[in-house]
Amino acid sequence: MPLWHKDRSLGQVDAVVLPGGFSYGDYLRAGSISRFSPVMGTVVERAREGMPVLGICNGFQVLTEAHLLPGAMLGNEHLHFICRDQKLRVENAGTAWTTDYEAGQEIHIPLKNMDGRYVADERTLDMLEAEGRVVFRYAGDDDSTGYPPTEQASPNGSLRRIAGICNAEGNVVGLMPHPEHATDPLVGTGRTDGLPFFTSILRTFVEGAAA
Repeated sequence: MPLWHKDRSLGQVDAVVLPGGFSYGDYLRAGSISRFSPVMGTVVERAREGMPVLGICNGFQVLTEAHLLPGAMLGNEHLHFICRDQKLRVENAGTAWTTDYEAGQEIHIPLKNMDGRYVADERTLDMLEAEGRVVFRYAGDDDSTGYPPTEQASPNGSLRRIAGICNAEGNVVGLMPHPEHATDPLVGTGRTDGLPFFTSILRTFVEGAAA
């Protein structure tokens, strides 16, 4: 069900997806004003109680501004908007949103952003790596592992090729690419590499109900 940004109630929803787009014109920083929408106060509270939350593109930016995820999103290194099918490597298949992937799996997901450069201080980056909280990493045909990123592998200059991360509990995930645009073989490139995001969350609820 859709949620209105001025509401404080999440109704009966069991999970929240913050979609991509350009909220409030991306003034100040992308997601910095949306972070103060009334509904976000409830989203933050419920997320900290364990409710699954997925932030896609602008949704990822909002999650960092709301401090549900560490780091920040800045303008793309080359200052150009990106719109392309992007190769990613799955680093963490243990979150509420990624259980139907396999660690090390390479997938292709559409990438569409202007402010998609993930940055954080070295201490935070090392913490994310050590705790397995890098969920997706940009991969290139020339070199899908290691740093520093090449232009092909890191399309926006994200540090350590980070395309998506999660919180310590694994119920909150944010990523810049758009998995919802890779779910139907009749649409776009015909790939369905984004579908496991949504089958994963269904599996999370089914297995939780059976436990």
